[in-house]
Amino acid sequence: MHQEHTSMKVCTDACLFGAWAIEHEILQKSSSILDIGTGTGLLSLMVAQKNTIAKITAVEIEPNAANEANSNFGLSPWKERLTVVNISIQEYAQTISDQFDCIISNPPFFETDLPSPDNNKNLAAHSVALPWETFAEVVSKLLSNEGLFFVIIPSIRAYTMQKHMEANGLQLIEDTTVFNKEKQLPFRSFLQFKKTTQKPTSIERNKLFIKESNNEYTEVFKGLLKEYYLQF
Repeated sequence: MHQEHTSMKVCTDACLFGAWAIEHEILQKSSSILDIGTGTGLLSLMVAQKNTIAKITAVEIEPNAANEANSNFGLSPWKERLTVVNISIQEYAQTISDQFDCIISNPPFFETDLPSPDNNKNLAAHSVALPWETFAEVVSKLLSNEGLFFVIIPSIRAYTMQKHMEANGLQLIEDTTVFNKEKQLPFRSFLQFKKTTQKPTSIERNKLFIKESNNEYTEVFKGLLKEYYLQF
């Protein structure tokens, strides 16, 4: 992965999210997938590695990141199925009438945090350019009926995301809470929503730990990432 010109670099939680998402059979078999805020193109590439049929559209507002994603796609074995669109997701939603089987996203999620002097980093990390209310509306518009939406967010904001999505016809069906270690507070949530009028009878809830108490990676973590990390 090249990331020299991208403001938000590849991080462990994003890699783990991509590996977690693509373990879902529906994502492996979907024919049309949208990646909102692709950055370096990491999530799209991870999905393309396991889904051998999907056409994947990666939308990125920041020009340097979009160029880098396009370069990474061009160097991959799946370049014919990967497309980068350098535009805001709001504008993109206005330009097409098509809908997608699945949507994945590692969206800007800092809201009241101190902004960076780097405007490109603010676009990538802060929700000013993409408020969550708008984000939920766009996801609902672009997702087909019964389609699935996978998103990574800070755990403390999982309920807020759930409420925004429910207001736009998406029901939470899975919540995997991510911890660095046992006995530490969770820091990320991997959420799966379904666009449906039927409320789920239950929500699948899981916990995922990155490291053991001795700082070694857990077997679950290594199992998810063994096909993507050379060290495993």
